[in-house]
Amino acid sequence: MPFMKSIALLSALSTTLLAADLRIGIVGTDTSHVTAFTKLLNDTSAPDHVPGAVVVAAYKGGSPDLEESQSRIDKYTDELRDKWHVKIVASIEELCSQVDAVMLNSIDGRIHLAQARPIFAAHKPVFIDKPLASTLEDAREIARLASEAGVPWFSSSSLRFGGVAAFRNATFEGALTWGPGPIEEHHQLDLAWYAIHPIEMLYTLMGTGCEEVTRMSTADADVMVGRWKGGRIGTVRALRPYGDYGAVVYRKNAKSQTSEIVPKADGGYRPLVEEIVKFFQTGRPPVPNAETLEIFAFMDAAQRSKEAGGKPMALR
Repeated sequence: MPFMKSIALLSALSTTLLAADLRIGIVGTDTSHVTAFTKLLNDTSAPDHVPGAVVVAAYKGGSPDLEESQSRIDKYTDELRDKWHVKIVASIEELCSQVDAVMLNSIDGRIHLAQARPIFAAHKPVFIDKPLASTLEDAREIARLASEAGVPWFSSSSLRFGGVAAFRNATFEGALTWGPGPIEEHHQLDLAWYAIHPIEMLYTLMGTGCEEVTRMSTADADVMVGRWKGGRIGTVRALRPYGDYGAVVYRKNAKSQTSEIVPKADGGYRPLVEEIVKFFQTGRPPVPNAETLEIFAFMDAAQRSKEAGGKPMALR
């Protein structure tokens, strides 16, 4: 099987790679993540330095119809080249020829499928920054192509590793998470643009198994209520224009239910970058691909619920 062969190859190389820095390439330089991640990896003098990998090359990319892309791409590209000595290359194919692994960081989820194709063709393990895609269909196609090529991948918000995971246990009954939820008009799944952060937090706590989603939407906020198999309930509140992150977890025993507030939901980027490096060294995703795909099925059901005026929608 191609996927298992890739895992075996990565494992065989891990001893050698651990002795030297992995060479990482970046696809898409239009988000602050590229400079933040590169600083963590390339600044060996920093107290929060993440060892084991270094960013050596980047492909600029960008989306002409996305203001968030065009207004920042030159600034971040210049910093990568001038401050961190990252080589800017002309194509994804050229990038893949010079690196061991790829971080696909383009801010625009619509182009991730097209940009992932040459990465899969080059058989490079890839971290795909949020959002994995802008539609459920594209997310599933990325997973299909990766499996066909035998290429390991994962996608995640940094909020998954920011503190909420420690609160999940056997007595867990449900959760409420919240965070910013601005909407970008070009993304068919409007929650994928930014509300994916609190949704990822919810899935960190609840795991897979959501069956149905109901969404209520106003100008200032969206509330999504998911019903999980077995009767557990998970709720996400997306705040506009922006807001803080947070979570409450609910536990149940024989006599009562209790709640607990997660004291620090956002732990910065370092925990995620550590997981990315481990993944590139081992080929083992820290987030199951099936869970990432269910997050997109959750957002797809929420989109259909919104369009139907708040009617509950089953995941498909």
